[in-house]
Amino acid sequence: MRTPLLLYVLALAVRAVLIALFPDPAYPDAFYYVDTARALHAGQGLNVDFIWIFAEVGGTIPADPTLPIPSNAHWMPLATLVQLPFLAVFGPVGWASAAPFALIGAIAAPLTWAIARDAGARDMVAIGTGVLVAIPVLSTVFMVQPDNFSLYQPLVAGALWMTARGLRGSPRSFVLAGLLAGLATLSRNDGLLVMAVLALVVAWDRSRAWRSGGIRTPAIPWTAAAGAVVLFVLVMAPWWLRQLAEFGSLSPSTASGKVLFIRDIGEWNSITTPANLDHLLGMGPGPLLMTRIGGLLAAVMIYAVVVAGLALAPFMLIGAWGRRRSVDFGPYFAYAILLFAFSAIVSAVHVPGGTFIHSAVALAPHGYILALEGIGLAVVWVAGRRRSWDAESATRIFTGTAVAFSVAVAAAGAVFVHGSWSERRERMAEVADALDDAGAPATDRVMSIDAAGIRYWTGRGGVVLVNDPLETVADVAAAYEIDWLVLDRDDTVAAAEPVLDGDRPAWIGDPVLELGDPVELAVYPIETEALQ
Repeated sequence: MRTPLLLYVLALAVRAVLIALFPDPAYPDAFYYVDTARALHAGQGLNVDFIWIFAEVGGTIPADPTLPIPSNAHWMPLATLVQLPFLAVFGPVGWASAAPFALIGAIAAPLTWAIARDAGARDMVAIGTGVLVAIPVLSTVFMVQPDNFSLYQPLVAGALWMTARGLRGSPRSFVLAGLLAGLATLSRNDGLLVMAVLALVVAWDRSRAWRSGGIRTPAIPWTAAAGAVVLFVLVMAPWWLRQLAEFGSLSPSTASGKVLFIRDIGEWNSITTPANLDHLLGMGPGPLLMTRIGGLLAAVMIYAVVVAGLALAPFMLIGAWGRRRSVDFGPYFAYAILLFAFSAIVSAVHVPGGTFIHSAVALAPHGYILALEGIGLAVVWVAGRRRSWDAESATRIFTGTAVAFSVAVAAAGAVFVHGSWSERRERMAEVADALDDAGAPATDRVMSIDAAGIRYWTGRGGVVLVNDPLETVADVAAAYEIDWLVLDRDDTVAAAEPVLDGDRPAWIGDPVLELGDPVELAVYPIETEALQ
């Protein structure tokens, strides 16, 4: 037990350092999960006083445009729920929200070691992959963000491991895979793909037994398959019942059409663009196909850069070829294929916007095992042609170099990303100070491109700045009785850029904050009388 314990301590120590360096959420997803957790902690239930995207309220201005609104019409609840015990003990501080993600996410390191050992990998590979998952290249910096990265990764990796063990004759493991798939789905909707893998595995197992003419019996009995489904449903049923009671749909944001039927990511934040199948198909077969190809290429590139750090990617392919007939990796290959296919066919336009990276981290544990095994296979191939090479010694050297390189890339990446996040944090703090200096009550509402972030940093609710003409922006401001408008040139919509250059309609007042020349960040009061 010494090795897995040391790997957990290493992973936890790395995550503790990251929290010490940057304890706050850094981007809309993380802000949202913290805001919803704090609302729950404050006794407000699953409700929030801001709209981060209009897909949560039907994709347009509702007939009754009110705040607060029920939360989680798009994102799943687990990343919110795990924060509650820490908020109850330590209060609503940034590090308290990050702590559960460090504690849970660090499990992935010893888990990967166990997966490698169970698959028959050498100790050098098992330990090396444990270190890689403890410090996972360019995704390291995300592992303490209050988001689903640190939840989804160990849950999916564990589910795929248990599925493989089920194929090797452990019915209880397969049942446990259903439980883990349910928890993964509570973390992220993509967990449904894990359940699809379980179904495919059962079908493949039965088909293999049938084709053997009775010589081979199924490895997964029907009782185990049913048990996996039962546990999955038991985990998911309370949430599904809540969604049906609150929204009348299991996936409210999908029902709005904004998830599936947009032509580009800019339409995700529009309330005037149609969101139906006719709109999507109306772009024509050529452009439609290009968006799907673009989504696939973007997914491959994100995985190769963020998870594999580019250098590990070719060795992952070599290792995958070496394990192509391995039962231990069969469920992993099935999940990877489903995930990339889903990203290309269904969510292609969302992939460059960041949705795929959340899913890609779940491929890392098995992927790192394949990478280090691929290095060994490559060294053996070269050593067979260079008699001066000692394959064993060379494998150790190249494996150690790969791990050291990945750790160095992780450190450099964290420094760079933290710098970017710190700049954004400073801009949010400027906005908060400007609103306070202007005497804005805590009940004032703010329109901005990041309504969840504004809620976190200023304590004020509001709505997202929609990607539509200014006339529509004005309609939103009037409907929700918005008091302030925050514009950031680095992250805005096309219609708002002239405002930053001084071309303001009558309903936007003189700024209480302007930073930069030309103006990069500004806070404007909304002249409510001019909106009438």
